[in-house]
Amino acid sequence: MQMRFILYTFLLFSIFLASCSEQQESTPEDKASHSLELMEYERSFSAMSKEKGMKNAFIEYIDSNGVLLRPHHMPLKGAAAIDFLLEQNDADYSLSWDPQHAVVAESGDLGFTYGIFVIHPQQQDTSFFGTYTHIWEKQLGGKWKLLLNSMNEGIDYNDENQNFQ
Repeated sequence: MQMRFILYTFLLFSIFLASCSEQQESTPEDKASHSLELMEYERSFSAMSKEKGMKNAFIEYIDSNGVLLRPHHMPLKGAAAIDFLLEQNDADYSLSWDPQHAVVAESGDLGFTYGIFVIHPQQQDTSFFGTYTHIWEKQLGGKWKLLLNSMNEGIDYNDENQNFQ
């Protein structure tokens, strides 16, 4: 009798573990929906940067352990990244970007975007373009947080041939 109890307990425990490790398979529609959601989130991030300033937008969207990769700097992580952002004076320019592509993991909680950014100095008639990559993590409440931002300056970008706003 005791052996039967142990066997049933083991069997139930095994079924429980197996059910915990199974993931519901994502459909192509789910994947597309997750990618579109992340693209919209990215566009909202860019709009906030343009309207309220780069510093405010990044402080709002970056994860507390987020990493910034900047030219001529070691990677800035967590509090160092936030301190770096707080030190920035973004009063003389606006920064915005256009996400070109987004990919979200099948789990739906990790994704990346990339695209083209533009810096518009207020005192100049020219703009500066570059490329960027963002890695995102979806939080428990459904909000995406920026885990990594990498920006590369200095591309030639012809507005006549592109749809960048």
